[in-house]
Amino acid sequence: MPIRPENRDRYPANWREIRARILERAGNCCEGSPAFPDCRAPNGSYRVNTTGEYVTNVLDEEQVTLIVLTIAHLDHTPENCDDANLRAWCQRCHLTYDAKQHAQTAYSTRRAGRAAGDLFK
Repeated sequence: MPIRPENRDRYPANWREIRARILERAGNCCEGSPAFPDCRAPNGSYRVNTTGEYVTNVLDEEQVTLIVLTIAHLDHTPENCDDANLRAWCQRCHLTYDAKQHAQTAYSTRRAGRAAGDLFK
Protein backbone atom coordinates (compact mmCIF):
# COMPACT_ATOMS: atom_id res chain seq x y z
CA MET A 1 0.00 0.00 0.00
CA PRO A 2 1.37 3.42 -0.76
CA ILE A 3 2.30 5.58 2.19
CA ARG A 4 -0.28 8.31 2.64
CA PRO A 5 1.26 11.80 2.57
CA GLU A 6 -0.10 12.60 6.05
CA ASN A 7 1.69 9.50 7.44
CA ARG A 8 5.03 9.93 5.67
CA ASP A 9 6.68 11.50 8.74
CA ARG A 10 5.74 8.45 10.82
CA TYR A 11 8.12 6.21 8.83
CA PRO A 12 11.88 6.11 9.58
CA ALA A 13 14.33 7.77 7.21
CA ASN A 14 15.72 4.32 6.27
CA TRP A 15 12.30 2.86 5.32
CA ARG A 16 13.54 1.84 1.84
CA GLU A 17 16.32 -0.23 3.45
CA ILE A 18 13.87 -1.84 5.89
CA ARG A 19 11.49 -2.65 3.03
CA ALA A 20 14.30 -4.21 0.98
CA ARG A 21 15.38 -6.33 3.97
CA ILE A 22 11.84 -7.66 4.52
CA LEU A 23 11.42 -8.46 0.80
CA GLU A 24 14.75 -10.31 0.85
CA ARG A 25 13.69 -12.26 3.96
CA ALA A 26 10.50 -13.27 2.12
CA GLY A 27 12.36 -14.36 -1.00
CA ASN A 28 10.49 -11.62 -2.90
CA CYS A 29 7.24 -13.57 -2.45
CA CYS A 30 4.17 -12.97 -0.32
CA GLU A 31 4.68 -14.37 3.18
CA GLY A 32 1.04 -15.36 3.50
CA SER A 33 -1.52 -13.79 5.83
CA PRO A 34 -3.87 -15.39 8.38
CA ALA A 35 -6.57 -15.58 5.68
CA PHE A 36 -4.20 -16.98 3.01
CA PRO A 37 -1.31 -18.65 4.89
CA ASP A 38 0.05 -20.46 1.83
CA CYS A 39 -0.14 -17.53 -0.60
CA ARG A 40 3.51 -17.13 -1.74
CA ALA A 41 2.58 -14.87 -4.70
CA PRO A 42 5.81 -13.83 -6.47
CA ASN A 43 6.46 -10.08 -6.66
CA GLY A 44 6.08 -8.73 -10.20
CA SER A 45 4.23 -11.76 -11.52
CA TYR A 46 0.67 -11.83 -12.80
CA ARG A 47 -2.19 -13.80 -11.26
CA VAL A 48 -4.59 -15.18 -13.86
CA ASN A 49 -7.99 -14.26 -12.42
CA THR A 50 -9.81 -17.31 -13.80
CA THR A 51 -7.31 -19.97 -12.65
CA GLY A 52 -5.32 -18.39 -9.80
CA GLU A 53 -2.11 -19.40 -11.57
CA TYR A 54 0.94 -17.10 -11.41
CA VAL A 55 2.59 -16.29 -14.74
CA THR A 56 5.24 -13.92 -16.06
CA ASN A 57 3.95 -13.72 -19.64
CA VAL A 58 0.39 -12.60 -20.26
CA LEU A 59 -1.77 -13.59 -23.21
CA ASP A 60 -3.97 -10.80 -24.58
CA GLU A 61 -7.21 -12.55 -23.69
CA GLU A 62 -6.27 -13.30 -20.06
CA GLN A 63 -7.67 -11.22 -17.23
CA VAL A 64 -4.77 -10.79 -14.81
CA THR A 65 -3.74 -8.91 -11.69
CA LEU A 66 -0.18 -7.63 -11.32
CA ILE A 67 1.29 -8.74 -7.99
CA VAL A 68 2.98 -5.90 -6.11
CA LEU A 69 4.33 -6.78 -2.68
CA THR A 70 3.81 -4.28 0.10
CA ILE A 71 5.10 -4.25 3.65
CA ALA A 72 2.41 -4.65 6.29
CA HIS A 73 2.67 -3.52 9.90
CA LEU A 74 0.86 -6.17 11.93
CA ASP A 75 0.01 -3.64 14.64
CA HIS A 76 -0.87 -0.90 12.11
CA THR A 77 1.77 1.38 13.66
CA PRO A 78 4.26 2.76 11.09
CA GLU A 79 6.73 3.71 13.81
CA ASN A 80 7.08 0.05 14.87
CA CYS A 81 9.52 -1.27 12.28
CA ASP A 82 10.69 -4.32 14.20
CA ASP A 83 11.12 -7.23 11.78
CA ALA A 84 8.67 -9.34 13.81
CA ASN A 85 5.97 -6.68 13.17
CA LEU A 86 6.52 -6.53 9.39
CA ARG A 87 5.33 -8.86 6.62
CA ALA A 88 5.80 -8.83 2.84
CA TRP A 89 2.26 -9.26 1.50
CA CYS A 90 0.55 -9.16 -1.86
CA GLN A 91 -2.46 -6.87 -2.33
CA ARG A 92 -4.97 -9.62 -1.49
CA CYS A 93 -3.29 -10.60 1.79
CA HIS A 94 -2.66 -6.99 2.87
CA LEU A 95 -6.15 -5.72 2.06
CA THR A 96 -7.80 -8.71 3.72
CA TYR A 97 -5.74 -8.24 6.88
CA ASP A 98 -6.48 -4.48 6.98
CA ALA A 99 -10.19 -4.74 6.03
CA LYS A 100 -11.52 -4.01 9.52
CA GLN A 101 -9.25 -0.99 9.97
CA HIS A 102 -10.15 0.32 6.49
CA ALA A 103 -13.86 0.06 7.35
CA GLN A 104 -13.32 2.01 10.58
CA THR A 105 -11.31 4.69 8.77
CA ALA A 106 -13.95 4.99 6.05
CA TYR A 107 -16.68 5.34 8.68
CA SER A 108 -14.71 8.06 10.50
CA THR A 109 -14.03 9.90 7.24
CA ARG A 110 -17.70 9.81 6.21
CA ARG A 111 -18.79 10.90 9.69
CA ALA A 112 -16.33 13.81 9.68
CA GLY A 113 -17.58 14.86 6.25
CA ARG A 114 -21.18 14.89 7.46
CA ALA A 115 -20.22 16.89 10.53
CA ALA A 116 -18.42 19.48 8.40
CA GLY A 117 -21.46 19.65 6.13
CA ASP A 118 -23.63 20.55 9.13
CA LEU A 119 -21.51 23.67 9.66
CA PHE A 120 -22.59 25.10 6.33
CA LYS A 121 -26.35 24.58 6.57
